[in-house]
Amino acid sequence: MDTLNKYSKKDLAEFKDIILAKIAHAQEDLDLLKGAFKNDRNNGTEDTSPTFKAFEEGSETMSKEANVQLAIRQEKFIRDLNNALLRIENGTYGICRVTGKLIQKERLKLVPHATLSIEAKRMQS
Repeated sequence: MDTLNKYSKKDLAEFKDIILAKIAHAQEDLDLLKGAFKNDRNNGTEDTSPTFKAFEEGSETMSKEANVQLAIRQEKFIRDLNNALLRIENGTYGICRVTGKLIQKERLKLVPHATLSIEAKRMQS
């Protein structure tokens, strides 16, 4: 674990690039999910038997609920990533909010919006 209290400007620039790429990808996924909501209205079951149509509508409702849940999670992920960008700007990025130590680089590369070190995460469980 680094004993310094802050990452270098070079490291922060690297983390910022990782975060921006993740935001772009997450926004594309969110747009696809939202597009699925709009295209769910007509799935071509008008001429089929009533039983099949009822089954399709039930399945469609479950699918919509799953898509809504995925969209909510995606929006939270994007919000968390944007908050990480704010922490880069205000100089608190990469500092564990429990221990005050630097979060390991490897962890931040995998979970760039992390606010807890592995040590603090283990204390929670």
